[in-house]
Amino acid sequence: MLTITRKLEFDAGHRIPDHKSQCRNLHGHRYTLLITLVGAVVEADGQSDNGMIMDFSDIKALAKTHLVDLWDHAFLVYRNDTAVRQFLDSMPDHKTVVLDRIPTVENLAKAAFDILKNVYQDRYGTGLSLSKITLYETPNCWAEVNGGGASNG
Repeated sequence: MLTITRKLEFDAGHRIPDHKSQCRNLHGHRYTLLITLVGAVVEADGQSDNGMIMDFSDIKALAKTHLVDLWDHAFLVYRNDTAVRQFLDSMPDHKTVVLDRIPTVENLAKAAFDILKNVYQDRYGTGLSLSKITLYETPNCWAEVNGGGASNG
């Protein structure tokens, strides 16, 4: 099995409202997103993607359109975090992303997988699919979601 991976980074704020540590406070991270795709190599003479699973610039463009540009420099807030949502709503034109789950790195990785799985699905008739999402919250802490285990949540 041949895979390729594209790395992108974005900055976002969040909080874990019920957490026992300082993570319950408003704070932010420089997230690193790794998108791993699996599929057959394109064999089409004269085509830009010939010899590739998918062009890395296309992977980046799609990820930016469907996820990264939406989350970058936004505050990622759980829909039931009423106090923070009211605060964010009081700020004109604030970039806020309301999530149906607490924005832990695990839940964000699952949300990213759920958003991106259909974006890359078999774009060339080569069986292309999203194999794995890895999301680093810090250089030492990350979550991984492999295809097949991301639909809950």
